[in-house]
Amino acid sequence: MFDVDRALAAEALGTFWLVLGGCGSAVLAAAFPEIGIGLLGVSLAFGLSVLTMAYAIGPISGCHLNPAVTLGLVVAGRFEQSRAAGYVVAQVVGAVVAAFVLYIVAAGKAGANLGNFAANGFGELSPGSYGALSGLLIELVMTFMFVLVILGATSPEAPAAMAPIAIGLALTLVHLVSIPVTNGSVNPARSTGPAIFAGWPYLIQLPFFWFVPILGAIGAGAVWKWLAEEQPVSRGAEVTAPGS
Repeated sequence: MFDVDRALAAEALGTFWLVLGGCGSAVLAAAFPEIGIGLLGVSLAFGLSVLTMAYAIGPISGCHLNPAVTLGLVVAGRFEQSRAAGYVVAQVVGAVVAAFVLYIVAAGKAGANLGNFAANGFGELSPGSYGALSGLLIELVMTFMFVLVILGATSPEAPAAMAPIAIGLALTLVHLVSIPVTNGSVNPARSTGPAIFAGWPYLIQLPFFWFVPILGAIGAGAVWKWLAEEQPVSRGAEVTAPGS
């Protein structure tokens, strides 16, 4: 029980860091043109948050930080199904607490206009005014490829010390492509935290940002299981993967 509690606490803390670092860079730093971090800076912030947490909590929980990643690992046979629900709850709690902290900080500026608060959306809520089909395709494909990278980078044949770097860079690339379309989700927990504080229109679209990334992750898990089915599996369920 103690180990399970530690893993859930690690997932909550890791997801807290992901949302605070990634969404915080968008809400606080990117809002000031003179700082100039832009799309590249925000994308790097998401990637760096995963990379740093992978080294910090990877040995404790596997550092999923993402309900879609957790379910993709289950489908690939790399994580126990019985533990998935606890991980998802911990990830959502971490994301919501991070969004709350970020909201308090951002609202502390006189005349603050929080805008979309780094929430995800399509149509009128898309940063580039992309429609639902564009949002569906980008979230589906980006989540699929991201989870596929995770599964490959954490496979027994891959150098374990390099996995966080590969996964962090993959998440950076995912956000470089997807931020203009949906503000970059690929993570239902990351979407949930900001949506609560961004307002009702974003909450209406929130189920989309649960269903589509999870569908992409399940597809990646199934494809990876097929690709790697003849390879020996030497890692147990405890050694999984960092995600976002």
